[in-house]
Amino acid sequence: MNLITFTADGAQLWGVTTPDGGAVALSPGFPQWRSLRDVIAAGAIPQVLAAGKGRAASHEAGSFRHDIPVPDPEKIICVGVNFPDRNAEYRDGQEAPPNMSLFPRFARSFTGHGTPLTRPPESPQLDYEGEIAVIIGKGGRRIPEAQALSHIAGLTLCNEGTIRDWVRHAKFNVTQGKNWEGSGAMGPWLVPFTDPAQLLEAEITTRVNGEIRQHDRIARMIFPVARQIAYISTFTRLVPGDIIVTGTPTGAGARFDPPVWLKPGDEIEVEVPGIGLLRNGVADEESTQE
Repeated sequence: MNLITFTADGAQLWGVTTPDGGAVALSPGFPQWRSLRDVIAAGAIPQVLAAGKGRAASHEAGSFRHDIPVPDPEKIICVGVNFPDRNAEYRDGQEAPPNMSLFPRFARSFTGHGTPLTRPPESPQLDYEGEIAVIIGKGGRRIPEAQALSHIAGLTLCNEGTIRDWVRHAKFNVTQGKNWEGSGAMGPWLVPFTDPAQLLEAEITTRVNGEIRQHDRIARMIFPVARQIAYISTFTRLVPGDIIVTGTPTGAGARFDPPVWLKPGDEIEVEVPGIGLLRNGVADEESTQE
């Protein structure tokens, strides 16, 4: 049983999953917690899971839209170039750097499981990046690395979709290429974090139209998750509901010769056994002025 945020009949709800792909809406019974971010901040995940145990689905599979598990995080921080083979892709002759590369993403740049990624009219260079995302449960500042995993509330999956040519629009940052509306995805749910083995033994696979494009073990990260939490919390206070997107393996479309970009009709799957499978298609965004 996992935690889920979803929309049905125009209302956003949160609750728990059922084995048959349905959802149990629990938010009407807990009006004090508007979103899963509030549940996490209250330390109420065990209470919520207990409330959903054994209950029949209030919403059957296919009757609702998956939203990103924490729809209103204070911040989403992404870690770049965090696998050895990914570092080698840059062909700059440099060993892994002593500190991690970071950049922010906005919640609006992600959509949920089952909703197509958006390819904007400004660029065809929509790319995929399969990753694990960590949701912070207990906040803090200057969190010791040895204690960092105890600050995790849960795990989810991320397709950190990127508009590649916009990543190179400036000299020192990638933010604009990483934040196109609906260009990435997160979900399908939040898996409560109860055991370090959920990370240390995890393997991540990304498939495009059934073809494996990325595969690696989380244990091979240059900067492990505990180090990420410790380092990030040095310069900013982590708060409940914050999301750290932990890094993608080699094999993104940009690294093919010639590059292979996502297009309408493609299907991308990011899978980690024990966490789930995140699946999205691709759709073109209409060019509108608002």
